[in-house]
Amino acid sequence: MNTSTINQIFSKLSKAIPAPQSDLQYNNHYTLLVAVVLSAQSTDAQVNKATKDLFAKYDTPEKILKLGLQGIIPYVKSIGLFNSKAKNVIALSQILVEKHNSKVPENFDMLCELPGVGRKTANVVMSIAFGHTTIAVDTHVYRLSRRLNLSLGETPDVVEKDLMQTVPEQYKKTAHHLLILHGRYTCKARNPECELCKLTPYCEFFRKEAIYE
Repeated sequence: MNTSTINQIFSKLSKAIPAPQSDLQYNNHYTLLVAVVLSAQSTDAQVNKATKDLFAKYDTPEKILKLGLQGIIPYVKSIGLFNSKAKNVIALSQILVEKHNSKVPENFDMLCELPGVGRKTANVVMSIAFGHTTIAVDTHVYRLSRRLNLSLGETPDVVEKDLMQTVPEQYKKTAHHLLILHGRYTCKARNPECELCKLTPYCEFFRKEAIYE
């Protein structure tokens, strides 16, 4: 795809979503990290519902450690894979206290060393918490990148690399949120609302669907 077309895609997305930001609710860097860890294979709405009361009382690593594993589970049991996620939250909190002075590190590799944190989570934290230019690839970003022919990568890591190379510089800081929000509310995995979409002229998925109609 040529640069002009990619510019048009992100220009239209920016006009449709003028203030892109995460749907996750948090009140500091630590609760952001915990929310993103909990959001894996879950919706932001589910996470927000579960963490509303949790973060109101327990918003630091020390407080979560004092709460303990059995204490945190009742708050997050409505979230998928809550047992393993709760264990990861306790484990990463312990590491933050012991190795990082209870602070979320502004370092991609250090973030990836934390339990439950992969490239996507680290990229989200680096972008939202610290303002770094990153593109986190979740299911929405992966799906839209392929539908719009922004990347043909077979893995999230390859898609991330492709997007970092092809997304125009002026859109790199917002590209992650633009693609996520468009994928969440318009270009859905099932029953995408193509009639409302401004990107159909560039969409490989739409062209293929039109052929078979």
